[in-house]
Amino acid sequence: MAFFKGQEEYSVDSKGRVNFPYKMRKGLTGETNKFVINRGVDRCVEVYPTETWQIKEELLSKLNYYNPDKRYLLRKMLSWAEDITLDSQQRITIPKRLIDYAGIKSNVIIMGMGDHIEIWDPQIYNDYCAQFESGKEDIYPEIAAKVMSELYNE
Repeated sequence: MAFFKGQEEYSVDSKGRVNFPYKMRKGLTGETNKFVINRGVDRCVEVYPTETWQIKEELLSKLNYYNPDKRYLLRKMLSWAEDITLDSQQRITIPKRLIDYAGIKSNVIIMGMGDHIEIWDPQIYNDYCAQFESGKEDIYPEIAAKVMSELYNE
């Protein structure tokens, strides 16, 4: 299973194509060049290797369709999902509706998020970070301590 980390900035061409960073490609297992691209939870685009997306599909298939919240989540999540493939120049194509959703203009930040990558418009990403950082010193240590202590049950 791939594990993505790091961050790169790339340009997006007029057809919505963007390079898939080498350091993230080298983390792929096997010879996979197929992905599922989807609307992110925040205003970004998420890209999952197909094998990782299949695990997510298994979890989603267990949701109770008769629960209105779960049904809504399924509709929104699955209606945005599309299969994509790396082209011969190691690029992926971001569908126009995802470009519009994420507010992507000419450049993107591509960041590893463990089991998937996220693609952000740089200004929208900076605005997102500012929600946590505005008027404060670096709060990363505080949030890291809180989240990681919960993870380790300390």
